[in-house]
Amino acid sequence: MRAMGPSERSLVVDGVALTVRVERKRVKNVNARLLGSVLAISAPQRLPEAELERIIPELASKLVRRVRAREVNSAENVAQRARSIAARFPEPPRVTEVRFVATQTRSWGSYSPTTGVVRLSLVLRQMPGWVLEAVLAHELAHAFHPNHSRAFWRLLRQVCPSTERAHGFLAGVSWLAGRWQSLPPVERALLEVPEGDGGDDD
Repeated sequence: MRAMGPSERSLVVDGVALTVRVERKRVKNVNARLLGSVLAISAPQRLPEAELERIIPELASKLVRRVRAREVNSAENVAQRARSIAARFPEPPRVTEVRFVATQTRSWGSYSPTTGVVRLSLVLRQMPGWVLEAVLAHELAHAFHPNHSRAFWRLLRQVCPSTERAHGFLAGVSWLAGRWQSLPPVERALLEVPEGDGGDDD
């Protein structure tokens, strides 16, 4: 059986418009490459079309988010900001690298005392600076307290006075994100605050 020629279709994933080129080949697995706005897919010849249609959006989302994270990390280095926050601690925790990642979905960030690497949700890049700093402080505080004990919160509030404010901000973001698609159009429009009316973003 010869490989089939490529077919093209349009796909919008995570708000990004892509041209998907699918080619059936003698391969065992579905492979994907993102070249600009073109998603090149090579798929096994015998893979059912329905299964391929399910896989493509998942692969596209993964690649789009990976590219976005790479763009953000190359455009801005937040390690210096993290080190300035680390200096507020009685014993500054080590910070070797800070990365925005698209795989951080269950928490806003993580920190490894062993490697000194801080990982932050890519979403935080679009939030006010004081929120980002509060998350950095939160993760670095785990170098001293691996849990969320009273001692942890006491230390965190000393290092970052805006902790409670940031916690409330992130709780509101999570609440709204989980309900945005189900909101009636009028309520959704009311929540779309014009640029410049969203408050302090320093």
